[in-house]
Amino acid sequence: MGKSYTLNIISLVPSLTELLFHLGLDDQIVGRTKFCIHPNNKIKSVAKIGGTKTVDIQKVKDLKPDLIFANKEENTKSDIEALQEFCSVHVTEISNFREALFAIENIGLVTNRVSRSADLIETIERKFSNLNRAIDEPKICYLIWQKPYMTIGNDTYIHDILTICGFHNVFGNKTRYPEITIEQIKVHNPHYIFLSSEPFPFKQKHIEVLQSELPDSHIVLVDGEYFSWYGSRMLGACDYFEELIDSLEL
Repeated sequence: MGKSYTLNIISLVPSLTELLFHLGLDDQIVGRTKFCIHPNNKIKSVAKIGGTKTVDIQKVKDLKPDLIFANKEENTKSDIEALQEFCSVHVTEISNFREALFAIENIGLVTNRVSRSADLIETIERKFSNLNRAIDEPKICYLIWQKPYMTIGNDTYIHDILTICGFHNVFGNKTRYPEITIEQIKVHNPHYIFLSSEPFPFKQKHIEVLQSELPDSHIVLVDGEYFSWYGSRMLGACDYFEELIDSLEL
């Protein structure tokens, strides 16, 4: 039998916090960011150590962690370097579906949850392999922010998920999270504009504003967690994507 051990774990990444609970590490998670909100029935008892980009280093020290989970995109380089001065920091870098599965595997390894992580990966792969994709690659503009409007480029996890779902990202020629204008969106004439629920919380009122500017596009509110959260959130993603695709006028 393998050696049994426990760790004091802090997660600085909301989707990875949810994953750690899914892997059964409830009693070992001692700290999380204020944006780590899932699972709702368990997370409230875990100490907050600031935001993803505003980590309170002293609070982290006080919790005496053995292992910290961070992400190159979600956390700042300065915070990660400061934390590495006194603790082991596992830094993930996830820009596509395969890298998300690789991260689950690695996290399972470093937390002694190899079997659970393998089961999770197998289930996610099966669900995505059976996904009913959108047909004819409808053109999509996916917005994550307003004032200025920001979208997603081809080197992001969201872009890869859109592609897997059968959508064509009209700004797929760009990288990262570029600022765009209404005029640029008009040039691409997307079939659909997806307004994400995060990081900017788009609402119905934003649909009305954009629809007046882009009358030929269908504008839809979408769940940003399913499009951008990796880890165990991927389990329910396929059901959500299929419901979304079925609801569109394709």
